Amino acid sequence: MKVHLVDGTYELFRFHYAKSNRDPRHGAQRGVLNTVLDLVSDGATHIGIATDHVIESWRNDLYDGYKDGAGIDPDLFAQFPEVEELLTLAGFEVWPQIEHEADDAMAAAAAQAAADERVEQVVICTPDKDLAQCVTADGRVIQFDRRREIVYDRDGVIAKFGVPPESIPDYLGVVGDTADGFPGLPGWGAKSAAAILTRYGHIDHVPHDVAEWDVNVRGAAKLAQTLHEQLDDALLFRRIATVDLDAPVSSVDAMAWRGPQPGFDERCEALGADRHRARAYKLWENHG
Repeated sequence: MKVHLVDGTYELFRFHYAKSNRDPRHGAQRGVLNTVLDLVSDGATHIGIATDHVIESWRNDLYDGYKDGAGIDPDLFAQFPEVEELLTLAGFEVWPQIEHEADDAMAAAAAQAAADERVEQVVICTPDKDLAQCVTADGRVIQFDRRREIVYDRDGVIAKFGVPPESIPDYLGVVGDTADGFPGLPGWGAKSAAAILTRYGHIDHVPHDVAEWDVNVRGAAKLAQTLHEQLDDALLFRRIATVDLDAPVSSVDAMAWRGPQPGFDERCEALGADRHRARAYKLWENHG
C-alpha cells in the first residue's frame, strides 16, 4: 500500500486565497474536501491529514519572532476547526495539532509509516520546504507538490535546494525562512549555503577558521566570521526548522479511508456542498 499525508492547513490557505473562491467564509472547506477526494479518486486508500488547530507551537517558546498567526483573516481562521470536523465526518484520519505543527505530524506519520513493511511508499503531499528533510534515499518517502505536479525524491531535493534532505534544517538555519518568521544569518544566501553544506553537511561541522575551508565561495571570510559569531542563532534556527517526530499521530491502519460517517450529509448541506457529498458516496461505493 501507499500512504498519503496531507497538509490540511496549507490546503485551507490555498483554497481560501484562490481567485475562484467567492465564498470567503466557507468556500475553502469545500475546496479542501474536494482535493482530498481527488486523492481517493486517483487510488489513494490510506490518507492522514495534519492540521494546525492553533497557529502557535513549541517553536514560539524558542524564538519570539516565530510565526504566531497575527493578521490571519478571521474568515479563514474560523474554518480551522470546521475543516477538521468536515474531513473527519468524510471518513478521513485527521490530526489537529496544538503543541506541534502540521509539519511535525506529517513527519512523524511518515517515519512511522516508512517503518511498516506493508507500506510500499509514503507520499508527503505539500510543497513546504521543511518536509524535504523527510525524503529518504531509498525512495520510500517522497514529497509531492500536487499543485505543480512535481515529485521530489532525494535527487529532486538536491536539484531544488543544492543540499540533500539531511542538510535541509541546516540550510534553513542559515538562509532563514520568512514564511515561518526566522531570518537566518546575514550574508548567507542560498547559493553559498548550498555549496558549504554540500561539503560539510551540517552547520556545526563547518570550520570556524576560513583558512581550513576547502570549498570556494564568494565572500568566504565574511561568511565564516558571521557563522562563528552567530553560531548560537544558526543552531537555534536549525532546531526550529527541524521537524519533531514526537508529534501525536495514529497508526497506518487508522489512515484507511472509512467513507462518509454519520453527520456528513448534514454537514455538507449546511456547507452547500451537495456535489461533494454525492462524489464522496460514489467514491465510497467503488472503493476497494
